[in-house]
Amino acid sequence: MHYRQDIEGCLSDRAEGGGLAPRIFESYLARANEACKRLAGEIEAGGHRFLTIAREQDDLASIEESLAPLREGLDDILFLGTGGSILGGWALQGLVAEPNENGRKPKLHFVYSIDPDYWGKLLTSLDLSRTGVVAISKSGGTAETLAQVMALLPYLKKASPRPLRERMLFVSEPGERPLRKLAEILGVPCLDHHPEIGGRYSVLSNVGVIPGLLAGVDMSAVRAGAASCLENCLQTGGSDQAAPIIGAAVTVALTLQRRVSQVVMMNYNDRLTAFGHWYRQLWSESLGKDGQGTTPIRAMGPLDQHSQLQLYLDGPRDKFFTLLFADEVNRGPEIDSDLAVKIKADYLAGHCLGDLLAAEAMATAESLQANGRPFRSIHMEKLDEESFGAVLMHFFLETVISADLLSVNPFDQPAVEDSKRRAREYLAKKRSKEAN
Repeated sequence: MHYRQDIEGCLSDRAEGGGLAPRIFESYLARANEACKRLAGEIEAGGHRFLTIAREQDDLASIEESLAPLREGLDDILFLGTGGSILGGWALQGLVAEPNENGRKPKLHFVYSIDPDYWGKLLTSLDLSRTGVVAISKSGGTAETLAQVMALLPYLKKASPRPLRERMLFVSEPGERPLRKLAEILGVPCLDHHPEIGGRYSVLSNVGVIPGLLAGVDMSAVRAGAASCLENCLQTGGSDQAAPIIGAAVTVALTLQRRVSQVVMMNYNDRLTAFGHWYRQLWSESLGKDGQGTTPIRAMGPLDQHSQLQLYLDGPRDKFFTLLFADEVNRGPEIDSDLAVKIKADYLAGHCLGDLLAAEAMATAESLQANGRPFRSIHMEKLDEESFGAVLMHFFLETVISADLLSVNPFDQPAVEDSKRRAREYLAKKRSKEAN
């Protein structure tokens, strides 16, 4: 495996009254194993393409070929969308430690905002004659994405006579879709969003592959890492030693037996910043139904050790913590030893910034344990494509297995659809009033 999960901090001998007794954990682990066996059967029957696409490599070359126009003469590319349409690609970009190194272009911008002030700054900060656009909407009717594209078009046309088909690319489901119709009107290519893969589960499909390839990510390795996690979990119908099964068992048991209502994802590498946003949508939109689910909280160490850790250690006992990090020991600039000694900060002498980051991650884990707060750690030896792909798959599987244990459908989002409908009705009424 490309990562290791340690759940000892969730058990009663570590987390005291907030932890799980062995018999309770074992009972949930058995249930999670059965859920994984059901999942394996559904996959064998041809279901869950968002998982099995990790096994595929043949489509990557054709996706790369479709990106050729966007690599010519462009300094920036705007990814327009919201939610799962851009969060996965944004997370993947974090794998590139030095974006656009060696003069590689273009620079990617993940634009989910429709705030007028944001757009005012964006339009004046870019050379729009050298800016491309990728717009992604599974339904093809996402109001924010359509509005972004149509608001931007006059500026793109004015900035350059270069054909839009060489500067724009759309992704939407096949069929009669507004975004596909717009592509037809503009003469812009539109790739198919896989109809069986939902937005928040689309990071391994072309929705994530397109920004990944443009950012310089080895998407073949990402899928290979994801596939290795999937096969490990599904072998012989599911093993109770597989990390996603264990993670689901622990999380749901703490929710139902210890009244945990919030799950904190605390990342200790800045390149995982966007991953926290991706995880937050995956978990909340998949499980928050029928009165079930836990609220995901995105946190960054060491920043949030200074802003949230007080609450985490001394506030309500209603949280479960995941510490996610890669090994940073002996990495980064070295701290000046002489200065450290002179200012009586001897403990910093002879260390790198990575040493301090690693020490703070370990210290947070020990503090959580000392205060009886249930936590687990997920450690990657190296933050690379294969390890990251495996972690993405881990949380796909943990989410779906948890949904089985909670008896909720992890693939719909009825409350979100209600909000979208109301927004459309509000705009229609506003237009009608103005027309009269």
